[in-house]
Amino acid sequence: MVLAAGLGTRMRPLTDDRPKALVQVGGRALIDHVLDRLADAGVTTAVVNVHWFAGRLVNHLFEREWPRILISDEQDQLLETGGGLKKARSLLGDDPVFVANIDSVWVDRGDAIADLARLWDPTKMDACLLLARREGSIGFEGDGDFFLAEDGRLTFRGDAPSAPFAYMGLHITRPDYTDGGPDGPFSLSPLWRASAAAGRLYGCMLDGDWMHVGDPQARDEAEARLAGEPPRPPVQAPPGHQPPRLDIEG
Repeated sequence: MVLAAGLGTRMRPLTDDRPKALVQVGGRALIDHVLDRLADAGVTTAVVNVHWFAGRLVNHLFEREWPRILISDEQDQLLETGGGLKKARSLLGDDPVFVANIDSVWVDRGDAIADLARLWDPTKMDACLLLARREGSIGFEGDGDFFLAEDGRLTFRGDAPSAPFAYMGLHITRPDYTDGGPDGPFSLSPLWRASAAAGRLYGCMLDGDWMHVGDPQARDEAEARLAGEPPRPPVQAPPGHQPPRLDIEG
């Protein structure tokens, strides 16, 4: 699932006429950076929630060849991360699901998504998060989110003045993880805190450079970082496979 329904307030004026998902970085829309990463990792269907300039985003997604896109429509009410995942439950099926923010771009020296999938173990985890080192990341100005144990278990920074790792906007979880959440908008953060307290929140670290593209300055810095990278080829559907490209559900 790609969380693309936010208002993009910090990205203004770039989001005055478009959703944050369609802000260009390195010649591609933010959402295409995410969807291409997921498609390269073997994802065949992606649920995208929409709210701000929803029609424009849907039209853009219609032009993609792969993966197949399902739309979770939040135009009536913006539901935040947890509420958005809960609303999309009927679209997600029963298998583990990647959940991705659209403001995360990275240069991968390894295979971060595969590492995340290999670590995932639903018998002992509620969620498994992809992390980046706080120092050296572009566009991240916080004091860090997590401490990472040798076995991959995460603890929140809490009262510590800083923590070495930041959540970089991609995790894997059970599709029913938010079923017990309230109706309407709510964040995933309280669920993660409860899982961490129970020893069921895990993570692994990106081997690469992370760019949190949350405002125009961070967008410009990400552009500069990507300037020396070779262009990624467009992601195409497998030969002979032509699923419906876009389904919209309220």
